[in-house]
Amino acid sequence: MRTLYHPNRSDISLSAVLYALSDQIRLQIIKHLAEAGEQSCSAVNIPIPKSTLSHHFKVLRESGVIYTRIEGTQRFISLRQDDLNSRFPGLLQAILQAAEPL
Repeated sequence: MRTLYHPNRSDISLSAVLYALSDQIRLQIIKHLAEAGEQSCSAVNIPIPKSTLSHHFKVLRESGVIYTRIEGTQRFISLRQDDLNSRFPGLLQAILQAAEPL
């Protein structure tokens, strides 16, 4: 099985996080996870092609914004709130408050 890349806490960069959160679809994913907690990838109900949604998950994961856990054939995603708050205190909360409602 392929191992998914997740940056270490110390390797999460502000520019990567801000880039990942600069897209409206990715902001919707983050808001959904902030409200619902850990979810399977299929539970994120955004009307775009599955391949496009997978791309957005990858950008968020590789920037350090989300964590993807594999269990059997499913993938579960969650926000890396502790890691982000440790690196950039208050950033995630400010972005969630400023983002448009779902």
